Amino acid sequence: MKKTLLTLCIMILSLGMSYAQEEQKEAAPSAAQANNPLANMTALNFHNYYMPKLTDAPDDAYLNTSWVRFAKPFSSGKLLLRVSAPLSTVAMPDGTGIVNAENGLGDINAFMSYNFISKANATVGVGPMISAPTASEDALGTGKWQAGFAIVAFVVKSPQFQLGGLITWQTSIAGDDDRADTNNSAIQPFYFWQLGKGLYLRGAPIWYFDFENESYAVPMALGIGKVVKVGNTVFNCFIEPQYSMLHKGTQPQLQVFTGINLQFIKP
Repeated sequence: MKKTLLTLCIMILSLGMSYAQEEQKEAAPSAAQANNPLANMTALNFHNYYMPKLTDAPDDAYLNTSWVRFAKPFSSGKLLLRVSAPLSTVAMPDGTGIVNAENGLGDINAFMSYNFISKANATVGVGPMISAPTASEDALGTGKWQAGFAIVAFVVKSPQFQLGGLITWQTSIAGDDDRADTNNSAIQPFYFWQLGKGLYLRGAPIWYFDFENESYAVPMALGIGKVVKVGNTVFNCFIEPQYSMLHKGTQPQLQVFTGINLQFIKP
């Protein structure tokens, strides 16, 4: 999956060079909104987190999670539904040093955001969040139904600089009795600096806190992306290395975040 994403990124970057001149007038507004999770347009995202280095784990252990995310606005953009499905690999060496990998579907989650602030330069939403125990293997999910909330904001400080954040919290409410309860939160600051012609610098690390197991990871991130508008579709391709400066428990220390976001503008 990660190789496919990188290949598609290269293709889109090449396509962007071809369309740079004819789309130049529309590039600035498209680039400014291309990373807005609350944008009033249907979106389809393909994300991949490759985690070759874990803390408090054997050297050969690694993780890889690919996400397919679909977002659909309703009620003229006041409501936004986002559904996310993970495809995960968990690889851990056994006592003999042989790496055993579990692959499959993880726990699907969704949240509905009510955008109580919806302006050209600022969008803020809040709403319920739920996760279903859909994992195909025990190692790939929690075995629990989880519920909580999400708060998200996106601010366009200028055509060059945008920032915002996503805060989620959820806890287990039902599920397998023999699986551990869950209680976790994630804080995702994001920041984007437009360099011109659709090229931009970016960061969107996820600071994860597992209150049940008293573990956490706080990564820092800096990556690069390219936005290309082709007809009524905005393509946003990026790569973003992340490194955890603060961590406790078995968490990603080094990870590479790649992705392709598609936004479909109403004609």
